[in-house]
Formats: sequence, C-alpha cells, structure tokens
Amino acid sequence: MRQASLRSFSRLLHLIPIFGIALVKRLVKKQEPYTTQDKLQAWDFGHQTSTYLETLDGEEGKRHLAKIHWLLGSMDRHFVRGVQGDSFEGESTLGDHLQASACCKHYTAHDLDNWNGVNRFRFNAIVTLQDMADTYQPPFRSCVQEGKASGIMCSYNEINGIPSCAHHDLLTKTLRQEWGFYGYITSDCDAVNVLHVEQKYAKTPEDAVADALKSGMDVECSTSARSKDFPVSYLRNYTKSAVEKRKVTVSEIDRALHNLFSTRMRLGLFNGDPSKQRYSDIGPGQVCSQEHQALALEAALDGIVLLKNSDRLLPLSKSRTSSLAVIGPNAHNSTNLLGNYFGPACKNVTILEALRNYVSSASYDKGCNNVSCTSADKKKSLEMAKTGDQVILVMGLDQSQEKERLDRMDLVLPGKQPMLITSVAKAAKRPVVLVLLGGSPMDVTFAKNNRKIGSILWVGYPGQAGATALAQIIFGEHNPGGRLPMTWYPQDFTKLPMTDMRMRPQPSTGNPGRTYRFYEGEKGFRIRDQLNVKDSSNPLSESSQTPGYRLVSDIGEEQCENIKFKVTVSVKKRGKDGRHAKPGNGRPIKKLVGFQTVRLGAGEKTEIEYELSPCEHLSSANEDGVMVMEEGSQILLVGDKEHPVTIIV
Repeated sequence: MRQASLRSFSRLLHLIPIFGIALVKRLVKKQEPYTTQDKLQAWDFGHQTSTYLETLDGEEGKRHLAKIHWLLGSMDRHFVRGVQGDSFEGESTLGDHLQASACCKHYTAHDLDNWNGVNRFRFNAIVTLQDMADTYQPPFRSCVQEGKASGIMCSYNEINGIPSCAHHDLLTKTLRQEWGFYGYITSDCDAVNVLHVEQKYAKTPEDAVADALKSGMDVECSTSARSKDFPVSYLRNYTKSAVEKRKVTVSEIDRALHNLFSTRMRLGLFNGDPSKQRYSDIGPGQVCSQEHQALALEAALDGIVLLKNSDRLLPLSKSRTSSLAVIGPNAHNSTNLLGNYFGPACKNVTILEALRNYVSSASYDKGCNNVSCTSADKKKSLEMAKTGDQVILVMGLDQSQEKERLDRMDLVLPGKQPMLITSVAKAAKRPVVLVLLGGSPMDVTFAKNNRKIGSILWVGYPGQAGATALAQIIFGEHNPGGRLPMTWYPQDFTKLPMTDMRMRPQPSTGNPGRTYRFYEGEKGFRIRDQLNVKDSSNPLSESSQTPGYRLVSDIGEEQCENIKFKVTVSVKKRGKDGRHAKPGNGRPIKKLVGFQTVRLGAGEKTEIEYELSPCEHLSSANEDGVMVMEEGSQILLVGDKEHPVTIIV
C-alpha cells in the first residue's frame, strides 16, 4: 500500500475528559479502512480496553481509556461498534458483515510494562475475585456483550499464576461460554514464546503451543520477521511437531482456523475482485479532508482540562497581550503532542507556532535540554519572564518518560522542571500559565499552591490539532470543559509497589486504595465526576453487623429491568458559551453511574434524564467475586447535591 498521511486524532485517554459519547461515535466512524486499486487492505483495530491506570504505567496511560470502569465500558462498546460498522444502540445490525475487526486488549489485569526490574513478561498479577469482578473484567464484558467485538488479545502477564494466553477459564469458560464471545483470540505479540522462554510455564516449545491452543487462543501475533528478541514464531514452527507428539489435536487446530477464517469472511476478503467491494473507493486522499481535520480539532478542544484558574487569569486578551514568552521543552515539538502509535499527521503544528498566530512576536526558550530536564539554563528564560506581558510554560512528559516497556518511577515532573517553573513564575510580572503534556498522573502540588502560577492546563496527548486547540482556549475562542480522567496522587503514593494489584485499601500494609472508587489518601487533583453513587456507610466502621443482601443473579433479569428508575437533572449555563459534562467488607466509596454532555449557549437551560439500574449501579462485588445488592442507604450525587436512595432486600 502507498504511504499516506493519517489524521491524528487525540489519544484515547484524551477522549475521556470530554465525557461525551456523541463525539466518540463520530470519531470512530471516521476510522474507515481504505484501499488502493491494486490491493485490498484488511483492518484489525487493536483497542485498549480494561487496564486500570493506577499510577505510573506510562504506556498504558496513553493507550487506555481511563480508570472509571463504568464510563470505560460505555466508551468501549461504542468504540467497537463504530469501528466494526455497527449501529451504536440496540441490537446489532451487522449480521455477518464487518467493516473492520475490532480487537479489545490486553485481556486481562494487564497493568505493568517495566517497573523497578519487573517486566510484563514475568509479572504475575495477584488479583482477588472481588477486584476481578468489579474492576478488571467489566470493561471487557461490555466490549464483548454490548460492543460485539470480533477480536480479543490475551496479555503477557500471569493472573494468579496462570499466563493469560494459557488460561482456559478466562479464554474459554469466561469469554466464550459465559459472555458468548464470537470471534478470534490472538496472543499479544510473541506471548506463546514468552510462555516457554520467559515464564518457564511450558517446558518445551510444543508445550507452549499446546497450552495456548487448548486454552482457547486461536492465533499468535508474531514479530519474528523483525524482532531480535523473538526470532521464532512458535505456532508457525512448532504446531506440526506438537501434533506429531500428540500434544495438540487436529480438531483444536480446526477450531482455531474456523474462528480466524470466519472473521476474514465477515470482512469480505473472499468476495472477489477487491476493487469492486465495499470501501474500495475510499483512498488516502480522503483521510485529510476538511471534515476530518475539523473533527480532530473538536476532539482536542473538548478534551483539554483546566485544573486551575486563579483570579480568572484565562483567557488572555488578544488585544492587550502585546508580548508573550513561551518556555519549555514541549513548546516547540509537534511529535510530543501525538503520544505514540501514530501515523504521519496531516499537519504538524507546534504549540509555539499556534500561539504565534495570536502574538506573532512571541519569544521562545526551551529552558531544559529536553523533557527529562537533566540540565536547565535559566538565564534566557528568566529574562523573557521579566519582560513579557505574559508567560506560558509548556512542560510535562513525553516518550522518554512513559512508553511501551517503560513505566515511570516517580510522579513528580522530570528532572529540574519544577525548579525552572518556580523560578520563571517568581521572575514573571504576572502569574504564569502552566501547560502540562502527559498520559499519566503528575504530582504538581507545588504549582497548585503557588500564587504566581495562575492557571494550569492538562492537555494529555491531544493529536495533530492539539496546539491549535490549546491556543484557542488560552485566547478565549473556546471554553474548556474537559474533566480529568484519573486521580493525580501525591509522590508518596509511589511507596505502594505497582505489583500490588489490590483496589481496596489495606491499612495494615499501608495501601490507601487505588482509583477514585477506593483511594482514601491525599489527592493532587481528582477525577471530575459529577454523577455518582456514594456509599453512605462509614468505611472505617468496626461494627460486626452484616447487612442483608441479595445476589444480583437471584433477582433475575426481569425483576432487574422492572426496578429501573428515571432521574432528571436540570442544567443552566452561566457565563460564556461552552459545554457541561454531567457524569451521568470493600464497597466503593463512590462510582460513576451516568454521564451526558450537552452544549448550551449563555443563559440557556435544559433537562437531562438518566436511567438508573439498581442491579447494575447500586450493586458491588463481594469477596467471592459475586455481584450483590446490600440493604441500607446510598447517596446519589448530582454535582454537589445529595439525594438518598434506600435499598430494601
């Protein structure tokens, strides 16, 4: 296929702050496969699903959606259905046809790449049944049952001593038998090799092939053609000998082939002349259309999060800002806006270039030698800060700090970045604007509490239009409405090892809990959830009385449907045009149960209706991993207003 430009939309994590399914639907509908006249390109979209961004997992932070599991599941199913060409609501309309095959990964409890000497190939994730049931598995279940995903990728790690790609209970009993998965299961790249070489789970290459195929895996993603680490494709080289040694049966190979070729048939790869098939007229020239570029800008605009704005420093005045100092290692680098796993962008614009569209004489200094900031020359930066009407610092993270096979060891900004930020803010005539790039939490308490740092903006990795979007927000052409998609923990949280997969707090070990649902410690910035169910009981209560409860499975689907109820929220817009987001024994402190996004003009108001399902939204997993409804009071939070809900079982 010919090389072509690719529109670079925002990273998946950047889409969560939008809290808007409508935009996600439009974005995924633009991820069409395209062809040239000489070759049909079949697409398998690998979609990051369920890993929870805990603290330092750099690669997963950029590729994953978020750690709000109900929201994540909702985004998953819409993303998958859009990519595959299905309707977004109701029963599937696909029939046997697939526009593209969406593969949800990495299944499951995959939350570590390379941290403190522990890598993803040798990591054994110890996960309780309770956490598996209400944290790690629900987004995958949504991906399969509601999204109708046609592909699943099993992960490298072990789960309680069994590698995911050799885990019969997960791949066959759960995925296919319990959830009704219809499609193929692929390994993460070279994971069959890992079973033998890295994990020593399989004694021989043939044993590794047998373990994977018998557990339900259908195909191996192999990098043997280009990888020095994994020069041998195990399925290609050892399946025949595994059959000859009677470790694998022909029927098991037939099953895998059936799952693979049925997916290829659904994609239309055996339907004759490729030039006469559906989508054959979609070419590279359509990728960078004005419509698509406008959509990339809209996604970038709506995903940027305003974390601090003291004395209404932002927006800056276009007419009164005559000089602008732009400082920082991320200010004049368009590649850093893209994160990773991206193609050539339609346009490359740096933040400095975008800001110069408003203040053409804006001065610039890198400040640090690079994002790692092992050295910082403050002289020029301080002179610029003293003379400029306004200072914008563009700092944060990049691929040198977080990427595949590299997790962060700290939550603070790299190297001498904090020192440079503080020094420039002190020298500046007015409070400065701090812009942060990055796909994982950052402890910027020093900036949050510094009066000379007037505004803080988190932009994530916003894609090709990110610089333009940021400049429009800074100069008041768009009112930022993003919500932070993850809790920003303090640096002390790094004392908790990333290898500890427990979500619930464990006071005896110093574990304060993970994610907004369970974390009980200090927060730098928190997830901006607005519609939650909050457990009104005291989580530290020493009462031995056990509340009454019923298993959700005992209530039954019909009764669960009958006890759903409606909640109506009135919303009024004050101020400038913009957007509102209304997120729609081990119980969570709170959890998101609903969200919608609406656009309102100044002074406009509207009513939003949510449907709450007690079986889904008011239940939690017990220690056996079974979903139960406990009697007692819970509180429905709408913004800051509390509404009690009583459960009688």
